Amino acid sequence: MQSLILQIISGVLGLWLAVKFVHGVTFTGDIKYLILAGAVLGLLNFFLKPILNFITLPLRLLTFGLFSLIIDMILIWAVDLFFPEIDILLWMPLIWTTLIIWGMSSAISILFPMAKKPFAK
Repeated sequence: MQSLILQIISGVLGLWLAVKFVHGVTFTGDIKYLILAGAVLGLLNFFLKPILNFITLPLRLLTFGLFSLIIDMILIWAVDLFFPEIDILLWMPLIWTTLIIWGMSSAISILFPMAKKPFAK
């Protein structure tokens, strides 16, 4: 349960940072939609990403794990499509947004190491 909450927090904070600092990422609307979009991103990262990582294991092995970045970009792009309030223009802002959210997730996992990863023993 802690890992799910931390994924949601990293999604919300990562999207907020991307909106503030990445040129090409815009947000129009109330802050509740940004929080909702970050929560949906956190839920996708918690439930769907482990399945996608398992399915794409050969590609991740061939690319030394860099295909995980593509998976993250696809999940962020899906959130962008689902929420019309968030607009990520072209692919470079998408890459920067992905790196910000990845960094936020990494920093939170370092700060809170006691949270268990999904589907880990």
